[in-house]
Formats: sequence, structure tokens, C-alpha cells
Amino acid sequence: MIPSSPLLLAGNGTPRSLHCRVLQSPLAGVSDRIFRGLVRRWAAEALLFTEMVNATSLELGFGTVKVEELAGESGPIGVQLFDHRPAAMAEAARRAEAAGAFLIDINMGCPVRKIARKGGGSGLIRDPDGAVRIVAAVAEAVQIPVTVKTRLGWCGNSADPDLRAAAVGFAGALQNAGAQLLTLHGRTREQGFKGSADWGAIAVVKRALQIPVIANGDITGPEQALRCLALTGADGVMVGRASMGAPWLVGQIDAALRGRPIPHTPGALERIRLAQEQLRALVASKGDHGLLIARKHMGWTCQGFAGAAQLRHALMRAPTPAQAEALLEGAAEGMAEGEEAWGGFGQVRCSKLQA
Repeated sequence: MIPSSPLLLAGNGTPRSLHCRVLQSPLAGVSDRIFRGLVRRWAAEALLFTEMVNATSLELGFGTVKVEELAGESGPIGVQLFDHRPAAMAEAARRAEAAGAFLIDINMGCPVRKIARKGGGSGLIRDPDGAVRIVAAVAEAVQIPVTVKTRLGWCGNSADPDLRAAAVGFAGALQNAGAQLLTLHGRTREQGFKGSADWGAIAVVKRALQIPVIANGDITGPEQALRCLALTGADGVMVGRASMGAPWLVGQIDAALRGRPIPHTPGALERIRLAQEQLRALVASKGDHGLLIARKHMGWTCQGFAGAAQLRHALMRAPTPAQAEALLEGAAEGMAEGEEAWGGFGQVRCSKLQA
């Protein structure tokens, strides 16, 4: 268990309290409004995030939906911004605050080459002065708290004392510039998502800061979260890629940290119904394009049961939302009738598609 008291972030006039010590990571192309709604079902109080928003694009009128749709959601939702220009970041932060953002998070950890080479995301690790200017500009522009998500460094061995010292120095500079919480991924930009997250390095940074530190990297379940917190002394954890196809994971980890019964992991039929629900919501929101987005979610969700591989194969090739829906419905009916093999799904599938 971890302290039951909320994390208090003073902001610049508008304080915020985090009552849940498990955060859902911003995930590009994943953590949209529909995904957040599913996560919220298991984690009512957790801090969730928008997909990361390009401040320059927002300035030009693109990506506004990611910010404007906050008004219709329940629970705390942070807006994560990225760019290399302090003025653009400050203006984007003001717009996000006006739209109802719970807080502003600045992305300084995205390893994607096209973002980093333009000075955004993890590219700011190599430009600490620019990173400080961005944090200071955003913190001055809004009243809500400003936080940062970053990595241990650009490259090198995370066990190297020099790299760890540099990570402490960078984090301390962000704190002094106005960051009120730091989420630290336990890998370098060079690592991307390879190898193991260095929780020991996160512990070194945590001990050097006064602001709360959230540990990120390899948080794949309640057991890992508890071990990470014991090792790092962090104030909470952030769940990232492990939640893709598993929107219940944040809620399970939160229950474990609070010493409460852990919600059960959905079984095969529940997963199929969840995939079906997400497909319908995406198509209702985005038309036929919603199927393209839903394919990856269906692929992640339809895992861990007999016949899942065959079902995923068919779903990835379904040319229309109606046919994908028929595949899922056939699979669900097969499950309800006690069939565990794909053959049963296939019989229902064929009759559905020929009808």
C-alpha cells in the first residue's frame, strides 16, 4: 500500500489534488476520448491524458478536437503538449486550460525521430535551456499545475553515475522552472522501449527532488507497480503500453495500491463485447475511418483465449464496420454457447456475413 492522502499540486492559483496514485499515460493514436471512457470505467479518480497535442498544429487550427472534447468527460483529464517554441506552448496551454484541462503536461520523452529531431519530445533533453524556458513560459501562462514527462537521458548506460547525475540536474532545473510533478520513464531516448526500465535510476532522481515523482516504464500489473514503488520511493506510477487492449489495468493497480480487492481481468466473452463496444463508438464518432482505428484496439483486446489469433486475423481483414461487427457478434455467440474453438466462431461468422 501507498499513502492514502492525495497528492497536492498548488498550481499558479488553481490547485489540484490527485486522489489516485496511478496515472494513465498519454498514448499517441490510442488514448482518445473513447479509450479514456473505458479506462474511467475501472478507475473513476485516475488522472488520464489526451493524446499528445502539437502546439504548433493547435496554433494553426489542427488537433483542436483533442482539447475541445474535454468538456464532456468526467474525472481529471490532463492535456499533454509538445513543441520546441515556448510562446506556442504557452498559448496552447492557455487554450487547454480554457477548455477544461485538469493540468498541463509537457512531453519531453517521446522518442519518435521526427518529433525529437525538431526539438520536441525527447529532443528537449539535449536542450536543457530550451526545456527550462518552455516550462517557465507555460507555468506563467496558466493557473493550473504544469507537469513534465521525460526520460533518464538521451543515450548511454542508465547505471552510469554521470548519466544519473545529468538526469538529476535536468529534473532539478525543470522543478526550479515551475514543474510541479515529474513523470520519469526509466529508459533513455536511445533505448526507446527496448531493454528494461531502470527503476534504480528513478530512485536516484526521486531522492533529489522536492516535487512528486511518478515512475513509468515496465508497469505491467499490480505486482510490478508495488515492486516499482518499493524500489523507487516514487509517489505513484504511470501505466503506458500495457494498458493497450486492457483499459481495466489502471483500476486493478489502483485497487492493489489501496489494499482493496483487485477487479477481475475480463474473460473472453467480456473482451469480445468490449471490442465490439469500442468499434461501435469509433464508427459512430468517425464513420468508416473508425474501423481503421478500431483494428488495432480489437487486435489488442482479443487476446488470451482459444481462437483469438484466428479472430484477430479475420478482424484485420474485415473490409467494413458491419463485417467486423458480424465477426465479433459471431464470436460472442459462440462463447455464449460454450464453444471455445475458432471453428464454432467460423460457422456463425459465415452465416452472419452471407445473410
